[in-house]
This record gives sequence, structure tokens and C-alpha cells, in this order.
Amino acid sequence: MPFINPAQGAELQHLTPRPTQSLWGDNYLSFDSASGGGTFAQQFLPEIYEKEVERYGKRTVSGFLKMVGAEMPLASDQVIWSEQGRLHIAYDSLQSGANSVQVAVAADNTITLPAGHLVQQFDTVIIVNNESARLGNTIKCRVSAITNTGATVLPYSTNDLADGALFANLDDIKVFVYGNEYPKGSSGIVGSIDAGFTQFSNRPIILRDRYQVNGSDTAQIGWVEVTTENGASGYLWYMKSEHEARLRFEDYLEMSMIEAEPVATGSAITGVQGTEGLFAAIDSRGLVFTGTDFDVQTNYSAAGVSGGTYIANAGLSEFDTILNELDKQGAIEENMMFLDRNTALEIDNMLASVNSHVAGGASYGVFNNAEDMALNLGFSGFRRGSYDFYKSDWKYLNDSTTRGNLSDIQGMLVPAGTSTVYDQSMGKNISRPFLHVRYRASEADDRKMKSWITGSVGGNYTSDADEMVVNFLSERCLCVQAANNFVLFKS
Repeated sequence: MPFINPAQGAELQHLTPRPTQSLWGDNYLSFDSASGGGTFAQQFLPEIYEKEVERYGKRTVSGFLKMVGAEMPLASDQVIWSEQGRLHIAYDSLQSGANSVQVAVAADNTITLPAGHLVQQFDTVIIVNNESARLGNTIKCRVSAITNTGATVLPYSTNDLADGALFANLDDIKVFVYGNEYPKGSSGIVGSIDAGFTQFSNRPIILRDRYQVNGSDTAQIGWVEVTTENGASGYLWYMKSEHEARLRFEDYLEMSMIEAEPVATGSAITGVQGTEGLFAAIDSRGLVFTGTDFDVQTNYSAAGVSGGTYIANAGLSEFDTILNELDKQGAIEENMMFLDRNTALEIDNMLASVNSHVAGGASYGVFNNAEDMALNLGFSGFRRGSYDFYKSDWKYLNDSTTRGNLSDIQGMLVPAGTSTVYDQSMGKNISRPFLHVRYRASEADDRKMKSWITGSVGGNYTSDADEMVVNFLSERCLCVQAANNFVLFKS
């Protein structure tokens, strides 16, 4: 650089600006805001890191719904679907109130059933006692008469239900129909069972966000080299903040579908109706497993009693409890588990503990590992019984600015299933995942992910405000079908 007289300030006539970011001997300057008040008359250039440091790694948490679901248009304010009911007839004593199932031994072998039950005359049933004193006592009977709230049953093997003290008056029972038996020459069969189904619905919600910058700042170009979560890289100026606003809004779209709640009767919220998110759907219609401790090695049937029944691999026994419940539901063979860090490690420990190649807490021999080789202590998938499970970390449950800051939800099991339905917009039958997003769209407007610019910058001229505003909008809801096959792990 030529000599600069400090008394006269910086003489910049020798600098020639270049239209591109190119390195030339006459288009560089020295700037150090830490000394000299930001003067260009510094002799030595500071060392400046041009690239932004990615101190938090991947910051976005979206991607879960894209992995396990699909997105489809919706033309109405509401989406309605129906799910098939059970094929066979059974009543469980765990029901309460008016739906309790009881036996009245002292009243002519009658059993109490829910009002409007589907048991018919001459059905053959199995009755199981659910009382702790007579737990598991079983008897097979034939229905001789029915009422709206009960039935009279006659045992095949004894004179009445009281024989052998198998049942007592007002015992809680379980009942299921396994067939029927009619006499020769019978006629006049009464009753018919219609196919049962349950109808569900959900409503889309409107999500909005914006990014605003004044007109003066749009004319001040400051280059920053960035690499962002969606794979974009290069030089950005003021739109760097707009880009992060867009990423944040895309995260909101997914988190809202996971966390949303419908507005309950009596709530003070007005003007909106809310929507049923994933967690709310599983809480109300799915399976919830609490107190997970998959890597516990020993347990006793009575807490604090050393003489209790010893249970080895108690963590695996907890997992088997989930399998038993899946058997009672759809029994979908392939399932994905999205877990927080602690629960994922617990399952790794659980699987390692049942491996025969375990020494000193480390698992050798897994995936062809040898003791003198690097160990692979993680498991991405395994098979138990007739089920395949694939395990993945869920960043949403680990990030400290989302669910990672809480500890109530530890993970979720999602079935890899589909339902075949008729799509009116496409005019044909299609297969949809049990978990999918419906967004509002029509021929005139697509509200899946809208963005538009208002203000006085860039030729918009939509207002007299000297600014540029980038608007974001989406209208969507989540459909959780067959929620009885989903499992939510809670602490």
C-alpha cells in the first residue's frame, strides 16, 4: 500500500472495487473495529475467519415425518377416516363402571355384560376368572338365554358355575365367543352382527412466520460463507437470516404435527380449534409404556425383598411385555423405534447382555468383531419373536432446545404399515402409511408451504414501508391411523 498520512486520514483513491469476489492487488482494505474506531489506516491486517463456525452441528430437528410418513393434499376443513373393529366378540373385566363384566353364581348362572352386547343365544363361550383369589379359573359354557345387559350360561363340564369353587358371586371375569351349537331341526335364528368400525377425524391448523429487514440493510452487502442443514453452501448476505427463519419454520411444521393438541371443551382458547398431534393420538388411542428400564439385569418379584423370585434379564422381560401387547393388536412384523440417547443405550446394553460373547461388560463377536479389533457396541436392528425392530436416534428427543430439555418422553415405536384407501383427488385406490400429513391445497392455491415477499425492496412496491418482509404459511394436520399399533415410551 502507498504511504498514508495519519493526519489526513485514509487515502482510498488507489483502491479499485471489483464486481466479483476476486482477489486483486488493488481491491483489498484493512479494517479492525477493535482499534482505531474502525479506521482503514491500519498497518497490519487482522486474521479473520470468513467461514461461520458450526458450533451446534445439525440444528434442525425435522425429518421424522418425512422418514416414516407421506404428505398428501386436502381440500376441506376436516379429514375423516374409519378404522375396522375387532372381528371376534370378547369382553374384558378390566372395563369399569357400566361396562364391567361380572358373574352372578347365585342368580341362575347369569353373567353381566355391557349394554347392547353382541353375545347371542346358543353361542359357546369361554369364561375366565379375573379375581386374584381364583385367578385363571376357566370354564366353557353354552348361552341359553340373553338380555340387553347379560346372559344365562350353562357349563358343559359341571352343573353350575359354583361347582368346584371356580367362581364366586360377583367375580370379575373375561368372556369371549368361540362358536355356537344348535339342536337338530332348529329354526328361527335371531340376531345379526354388523361389521364394527370406529370413525376418526382431524382438522388442519394454520402456521405462520415472517422475516423482516429494512431497505437500508438490503443495500449493505456482507458476505458470509455458510454450510446449512439442508445441504446448501456458499456465500450469503442479509438473506442468511431469512434462510434460518425458513429452516426454523420448517421445524415448526413438524413439531406442531407431533405436539399439537385439540382445544378441549371448557378451554379459554377461542378462535381456533387445534389439531390432534402424534403424541396426543397415541395417548388417547395407542399404547403407552411407562417406566422403561431395558438394561436392568436383575429384578425381584417383590421390591426390597431379597427372598423374592429372581428374574434374570429383567430388561428383556420388559420388552417382551411390549411384544405381548403387540400380539393383541395388529401384530405388524416390522417396526421402527425412535429413541432418546439414554433409551437407545439401554437397548444396546439389553442386547449385549444376552450375547454369549460378553466379557467385562463389552460385547465381542457382534458383527464379526474380535477382541483385538474396534468394537461395535451399537445395534441398529434386531429380531425378537416374530418381530423385526430397527432402532434410530431421534434428534427431537435429544436437542436441548426441544424435547431434549425434558425427560417425560423417551421414545416411540412406529409400525411400518400401510392402509389402502380410495383417493378422490387421484380417482384410484392408493396405499398410505399409517402416519401421514394432509395439507390444504386446491387448483387455486397450494398451502403446503407458501412464501411471499412484501415491502418496497426488489421491485415489490406493495406498501410504503421501506422494508422487505418474507412471509411463510402452511395449513396442515396429521392423520394417525391404526394408533393401537404405536407405542409411546414414557418415563
